[in-house]
Amino acid sequence: GGVPPATDLVLGATAGCLACFLTNPLEVVKTRLQLQGELQPPGTYPRPYRGVLRAAVAVCRADGLRGLQKGLAAGLLYQGLMNGVRFYCYSHAEDAGWTGYPGGTVAAGAVAGAVGAIVGSPAYLVKTHLQAQTLSAMAVGHQHNHESISGAFKSIYQQHGVAGLWRGVTGAVPRVGVGSAVQLATFASAKDWVCERQWFRKGSWAAVLAGGMVSGVAVAVTMTPFDVISTRLYNQPVDADGTGKLYRGFLDCILQISSKEGLLGLYKGIGAVYLRLGPHTVLSLFFWDKLRNM
Repeated sequence: GGVPPATDLVLGATAGCLACFLTNPLEVVKTRLQLQGELQPPGTYPRPYRGVLRAAVAVCRADGLRGLQKGLAAGLLYQGLMNGVRFYCYSHAEDAGWTGYPGGTVAAGAVAGAVGAIVGSPAYLVKTHLQAQTLSAMAVGHQHNHESISGAFKSIYQQHGVAGLWRGVTGAVPRVGVGSAVQLATFASAKDWVCERQWFRKGSWAAVLAGGMVSGVAVAVTMTPFDVISTRLYNQPVDADGTGKLYRGFLDCILQISSKEGLLGLYKGIGAVYLRLGPHTVLSLFFWDKLRNM
């Protein structure tokens, strides 16, 4: 509290971008793992990406060291838009006293995350396309073959209009809504909990990091299925009218993945999800919390 919502918009965007710059390589690896073996039974497809570390090495071999920062510009744009709006809305909820009610923190986090996801969806769409692109021998998922972030936005707009830029948003809203609710609720609770037990001094960086680490675990467990669905919906090929060729929507994506890849298919890349979300949660909330104090 004590920070105007407009300031929180800037601080939230800044914190998200700082965290994104450091964790984008894990986002690239996560995207490749989630697209690998799309709609194929386990054990029936080649696996160019095996585990987080070996997948990172495979990305470097195919695309060079710069391949680990694929889609960085789009990722920064997404984090700036999504986190700026998310923390702005959450700050408004704090000022209004809504977070003081039972379940208020969770509800405020979910709503703030959903609004942020809608605003940032076009940037996430382009980020996913760019991070999936690689050499044909290492390709997983559909290859959109964009030449740049600006070329990607232009191509999508020319082919499918404004609506095409928000394709896949039905997967993004529950993904960020759930993730945001769990992240903000568990971060605040964990930070207060460790301070009440006098493990760390209130307001110290150690208390902030402890809250962020607990929050990262909770977010990874609850968010991975939504993350897989979101990646698939964003990356799938589409018809001339913008209709997805693989999935008709959010529920159809869940059913197809679970029936063809098994329930564990919804948890593809969970190791990369945590290794990315854990540091990203710690860093973004740490930066946000410290920037607020400043």
